[in-house]
Amino acid sequence: MTLDIAIDSDAEWDSSNDWAKLAQSAAVAAIAESAFPQLGSGARSVELSVRLTSDDEVHALNSEWRGKDKPTNVLSFPMAEPEDLDGPSDAGPELMLGDVILARGVCAAEAAEKGIPLESHAAHLMVHGTLHLLGYDHMDDDSAADMEARETRALARMGIADPYEGER
Repeated sequence: MTLDIAIDSDAEWDSSNDWAKLAQSAAVAAIAESAFPQLGSGARSVELSVRLTSDDEVHALNSEWRGKDKPTNVLSFPMAEPEDLDGPSDAGPELMLGDVILARGVCAAEAAEKGIPLESHAAHLMVHGTLHLLGYDHMDDDSAADMEARETRALARMGIADPYEGER
């Protein structure tokens, strides 16, 4: 799997953190806990991009693409078709999963509210966003429960505590 990461230097993402390593670990863990684990270990090249940016940029994207005039913690823009995900893992054309974009201010505020490190919350949002690229959503109770369980298992693979503990 290839991960392309872009970090907006004006968005105050702490440069002492290895965000690329965290994003890679989050994507690998999310894929492993999805219905498509072959994407992480097959011969086919799989790529996704992660952008760590400002609330302003996420606000603009959220307004343009979702019609919501506010920043949000994470946005996902899937590029793969469902039939591409379930296909064989044999060598073939590269599969571009899509883009995951995190807003620094929103992420930091949520992490502070939860009393957890920004890195842990960002990892959760990267897992969450990657699962969206793989077709998961939380539009109803059943799909939300399934997605949360996958997130919890993926984060456990990374040594990060269950973000939903106490909320269920």
